[in-house]
Amino acid sequence: MRLIFLGPPGAGKGTQAEFICRDFHIKQLSTGDLLRFHRKQGTELGRKAQQYMDRGELVPDSLIIDMIKEELVKPEYKNGYLLDGFPRTIAQAEALDKLLEELNQKLDYVLILDVQTEEIVTRLTARRTCKICGKTYHLIFNPPKVDGKCDIDGGELYQRTDDNEETVRNRLAVYEKQTKPLIDFYTKKGIAYFINGQGEIEKIYKQIQEILLKTKRL
Repeated sequence: MRLIFLGPPGAGKGTQAEFICRDFHIKQLSTGDLLRFHRKQGTELGRKAQQYMDRGELVPDSLIIDMIKEELVKPEYKNGYLLDGFPRTIAQAEALDKLLEELNQKLDYVLILDVQTEEIVTRLTARRTCKICGKTYHLIFNPPKVDGKCDIDGGELYQRTDDNEETVRNRLAVYEKQTKPLIDFYTKKGIAYFINGQGEIEKIYKQIQEILLKTKRL
């Protein structure tokens, strides 16, 4: 089973992705983690990417595709994978299509986690992070036992700069402009499935399970 997860930042894709990979025995492939790995290991692809980053430029799609290709031929991806963080644009989706055709693979599902904008703003602006251990809390859904203090080590909780309302709304605007067109792209291919991303985590995951099991592409 090969799938992509789409949805705005803060929609809860990370949590649901963990459940999917655990229950359907597939591997999550995060392009962000992949890029960090190549840079840290000093691979040829990592060095090329670093050159762009040192100049303050975006890493070209072609380099990311090369990194993905190098991963997908490994045995641990034979049973399937969940792509995390890629594609984000139509150009990236088209490049991914070419790569999968070259590898004689195809996507089975594109899951779209649908959450209203104001709900996303509420979720992200109420998030707090421990300065010591990095554990995250939510002032509404998962508050600390003591206001402003981490339950684990008592560290001070702070709001990340990218969690303030202005930044959150800017991120959502970028998603609307760049990533949302992917929904139409994959809907036309007949592999897009919408999930209501509001409500209890377990109920959201149940929707996903029903889609993956009922369509019988496993």
